Amino acid sequence: MNEIRIIFEDNHLLVVEKPPNMLSQGDNTGDADMLTILKEDLKRRYNKPGEAFLGLVHRLDRPAGGVMVFGKTSKSASRLSEQIRNGSLKKTYLAVIIGTPSQSSETLEHFLEKDEQSNTVSVVSPQSGRGKKAILDYEVLESRECLSLVKINLHTGRSHQIRVQFSAIGHPLFGDGKYGYVQKRKEEQIALWSVGIQLMHPTLKQLMNIVVKPPEIYPWSLFNRNDN
Repeated sequence: MNEIRIIFEDNHLLVVEKPPNMLSQGDNTGDADMLTILKEDLKRRYNKPGEAFLGLVHRLDRPAGGVMVFGKTSKSASRLSEQIRNGSLKKTYLAVIIGTPSQSSETLEHFLEKDEQSNTVSVVSPQSGRGKKAILDYEVLESRECLSLVKINLHTGRSHQIRVQFSAIGHPLFGDGKYGYVQKRKEEQIALWSVGIQLMHPTLKQLMNIVVKPPEIYPWSLFNRNDN
């Protein structure tokens, strides 16, 4: 459990920092995933005889890092899922994109279609009937060295949404070779970070605002900001 930092935990919630390049949930690759590792950690820490319950209520793309919230009981998981459905759970992201958009803030709306075989997402016309609507708001916080730091509020949670929508307007994410970025070095990491989640505690009914800043590595280190 050295690689997953616990930010907050009580009997109802587990809030952690997801490391980049780790799966949110297991898939056919058999690679390590957040849900399995955290359930095993709960079982060990609390000496549970059977499998520990942990409700996955949202996911992050494998390359992305940052804050994730899990429900430790079925009731908590259900209430968190309802907050996601009704839009009261707010997720904020930071990304470093190539170039600077012509608009310093804007709402992006596209229809996205996922190809399960290739695990890629593409923009399709609204009339095609194949895509799902994807909406986000962004604000450019700072631009430096032909890169821009953007703050993103998601209105929908489509697969690869942020990556595809910024690629569609000609500003792919730094490090995202799948969606238009030309990698200079193999080890370059996609610059996408789940920086904040605002939610109502499922039992205490208290508003929680959790912020986890991106790591101090390039390209994040170009932008030394105190306000996210």
